[in-house]
Amino acid sequence: MPGAVLAVVMHVDIVPVGEVSARVKREASSALRSVYDCDVTIGDGQSIPTGAYDSGRSQYSAESFIQLAERVGRGDKNIAITPQDIFYRRRNYVFGLAYLDGSGSVVSTYRLQTSSDGGFSNKSASDIVDDRIRKEVVHEIGHTYGLEHCNNNRCVMNFSRTVQKVDIKEENLCGSCQRRLG
Repeated sequence: MPGAVLAVVMHVDIVPVGEVSARVKREASSALRSVYDCDVTIGDGQSIPTGAYDSGRSQYSAESFIQLAERVGRGDKNIAITPQDIFYRRRNYVFGLAYLDGSGSVVSTYRLQTSSDGGFSNKSASDIVDDRIRKEVVHEIGHTYGLEHCNNNRCVMNFSRTVQKVDIKEENLCGSCQRRLG
């Protein structure tokens, strides 16, 4: 058919690393489908990568989890999800990490489960954690699609140093970031 456009649906594979609950996997999958309209699969659970633990920091290197996701993931984009506390270079901790236009990423639920130091919410603690997981998974996969941090503090691509900042932003991309995706 002349002039027909073939739409390619992106495939994201979730790579659980360590003890990741069914609820976390379900929330991550749902958020990715909702925001990116992509196919999502959940791979087999993986062990924590050898050499990832830094005993001086009592944390795990985020880059080791990205490398694992790239190696074992079956998607166009792959995201490791772990309950371990992760860091990147000199940062004390990160909620997640991805490289722009890369195929691998990681989100840690470890610090997303902490209280938010202020503010009031009519949501249960588990609903708040679910929202944070959804936002951070969408955020990190956004980087793999080439999206950089956004200045709009309501956009999911806004950089969040604290869970309070995660709580402020929405699960969706702002109009500018949606346009950048094309």
